[in-house]
Amino acid sequence: MIPLTKALLPGMMLSWLVSTFVGTRGSPGGLLNIQHFTVASTQIYGSWTLLIIGTALGWAILKMME
Repeated sequence: MIPLTKALLPGMMLSWLVSTFVGTRGSPGGLLNIQHFTVASTQIYGSWTLLIIGTALGWAILKMME
């Protein structure tokens, strides 16, 4: 359970960075389904699919390092 909680931060960072680069170009990202939010005149891009994939990848790497 500990590697899974440790993998959330890299998963969130990967999701945020990739979504920002793809989303600013105006693309929905296909299967990534990048969503655009405006919070206090700041644009934020995010993808639940990419968050799950990034967290699973980080969890697998941390699990293999044990």
